[in-house]
Amino acid sequence: MTIDFPERDWKHLRTLDRVALNRYCARILEECVAVIDDSAASPHERYLRLYRLLQKRDDSLATAFDDLRRSTATLHLASMVSLGLLTENELEGFTPQTRDRVTSVSELIGTLKKRKA
Repeated sequence: MTIDFPERDWKHLRTLDRVALNRYCARILEECVAVIDDSAASPHERYLRLYRLLQKRDDSLATAFDDLRRSTATLHLASMVSLGLLTENELEGFTPQTRDRVTSVSELIGTLKKRKA
């Protein structure tokens, strides 16, 4: 079964995906700086923490941004929402049906993250 992702929403998502990607990358870089600047840890400990952080963030970055297609747009958008990368104003640009679907999927993603942690 294919879930329809309206053309209007697809165009809006295509204008937001780079904005959201840059927001997420900026957040990740800030986290990296915090790890690197932790003088209480040894250089090796900081390196290992940084490596693990980047691995973890790369997984979530891939889920939200890699291979964006209309057939996967709902999942990608829900991932962006669950990461807190879009403003309320930006979300209002989507149709109510898409917002409802994305909200449901992002809540599911949040639940799965909590179980995994």
